[in-house]
Amino acid sequence: MYWIFLCLAIFFEVAGTTTMKLSNGLSKIIPSALMIVFYISSLSFLTLALKNIEISIAYAVWSGMGIVVITLIGFLYFGESLSIVKIISILLIIIGVVTLNFTGKVQESSNIQTKVEQSK
Repeated sequence: MYWIFLCLAIFFEVAGTTTMKLSNGLSKIIPSALMIVFYISSLSFLTLALKNIEISIAYAVWSGMGIVVITLIGFLYFGESLSIVKIISILLIIIGVVTLNFTGKVQESSNIQTKVEQSK
């Protein structure tokens, strides 16, 4: 359930950033208002996710995936440039997020194993 909260946090963060661009420097009222709603929603779901996911992992996934999705939206919807350097950088972010997630799971299983051994 907590990973669903994190996915919703990412979705609303991406929506907030997209409406930030659409607000044209806060000069358009509807995108500006939506931006506030989306960011409040994002932070609320991130807070719920943090009840069960380590902050280092949750924040890395939240920000990393947000960067990846926003870059794609910028390229596909807003016509922003996409260079080989940007692509490599995004791949490094994805590798970092996956590695953090994997090391968190390895650490978690190691902690469980240590507790079992201590209880013997």
